[in-house]
This record gives sequence, structure tokens and C-alpha cells, in this order.
Amino acid sequence: MHPRPDPAPLANELMSITAGIRRLVRRQLRDASTEAPLSGTQVELLQVVEDQPGIGVAAAAHALHLANNSVSTLVNRLVEQALLRRTVDPADRRAAQLFLTPTVTRRLAEWRQARAVLVGDRIARLPAADQRAIERALPSLRALLDLLAAEHTHPKLATVPMTEGAR
Repeated sequence: MHPRPDPAPLANELMSITAGIRRLVRRQLRDASTEAPLSGTQVELLQVVEDQPGIGVAAAAHALHLANNSVSTLVNRLVEQALLRRTVDPADRRAAQLFLTPTVTRRLAEWRQARAVLVGDRIARLPAADQRAIERALPSLRALLDLLAAEHTHPKLATVPMTEGAR
């Protein structure tokens, strides 16, 4: 039996490529938009609220793996921009519930459509074999995402500083 190769180079290459794709797509969409740009974290928060209307700040922070005060700051900015609506939770008057506004619902739909057109066009330009390879990789990438989400804390990684841009 042959030993498995070290997965670290594959992991680093995967993260480098996916970060590059996300960065370039975000930049190209931002350059083509007439709307004020949103940060990646703001978009992620809006997506959490979209998936779970009425979610509270603490639950959103947990879903994003961010500190409550960081999410609270994001919420305040998005409320000021009329992109989020914050209401008092009727079950706990000390807590807030978060909802998307119609403006941001439209904006997210337009962004997804533009992203699908942009990336879809580039995928269509790839050779058919590369298109099939990407399609075949999707279930494995989804499984990796699920593993990372399920095991988002690991004792060995607790002391390693992590940043999105780390390679």
C-alpha cells in the first residue's frame, strides 16, 4: 500500500485558486455596478439573514464565526444604509430580529444573476473536458465545505493565526 501524499500543497493551491476566483469576480462585479460596494463580510451577513429571516445578532455571529460586537457593527451599518431591518424580538424584548429590506433583496438577486453570467461565460470558454472536470469536482468541494463547517474548531489550529489572505 502506498502512503497518501501530503494534502497541504493541494490545500494551499485550492485556497489560493478559490480566493483568486472570489476576489476577481467580486472586483469585476463591483466595477460594473452603480451601487455602493459592500464588503465580503457584509454580503455574507446579508446571505445569512436571507437564509434565516428573523435571525438574531448572536446567532448570525455564530453562523459567520465572528464576534457578536463585530456583527453588531455590521448590522448597524447595514441598517443605516436601509439594507437590513432590525425589529425587537417579541419573545425577548432585549433581542433583535434581522430582516432584509426589499432594496437589498433586489440587489442580491441582481448580484447573483450578474455573477452567474460572468462566471458562466468564462466556464463556457473553457474546453469541454475542463467544464466536465469542474462539474465532477463540485460534490467533493461541497463535502469539503460540509466538513469544514462541521469541524470549524480544531485544537491544533487554535494557536495558528488565520487570515483570509493567508497562503
